[in-house]
Amino acid sequence: MSFEPKITLFSCHYASQQSCAEKGTELQQLGFPATITLVRVPCTGKVQVTTLLQAFEDGADGVYVVGCPVDGCHNVKGSVRAAKRVAAVKKALGELDVEQGRIEMVHLPRGLHPEFVAAGVAMDKKIRSLGPSPFHS
Repeated sequence: MSFEPKITLFSCHYASQQSCAEKGTELQQLGFPATITLVRVPCTGKVQVTTLLQAFEDGADGVYVVGCPVDGCHNVKGSVRAAKRVAAVKKALGELDVEQGRIEMVHLPRGLHPEFVAAGVAMDKKIRSLGPSPFHS
């Protein structure tokens, strides 16, 4: 039986603005994995540690956050706050002997660009290699 991962993506409205046009159909056409559920947020700086952990509790095998570039965040420091929260969850996963690669932070500019799709493809590949989350075995 092959493993189909469940991945949750929290993406900044500004970083994913163009990527979500036409209800995401462009993403699928460009090869964005269907295993990823995209959750748009006004700013990744608003995504709390508890929200990231809740995604795992809700069945995600992997979680990643796409925010604005560190030096070009629409909300000034939102991406920096998000990166710190992702790092805190990485540390917590490590303390639980769970692969820290199950959560990642990616900084991308606005628009529908290959890097947005590539980040999704990379996360899908990584989570497939790690296998199902130990939180819902």
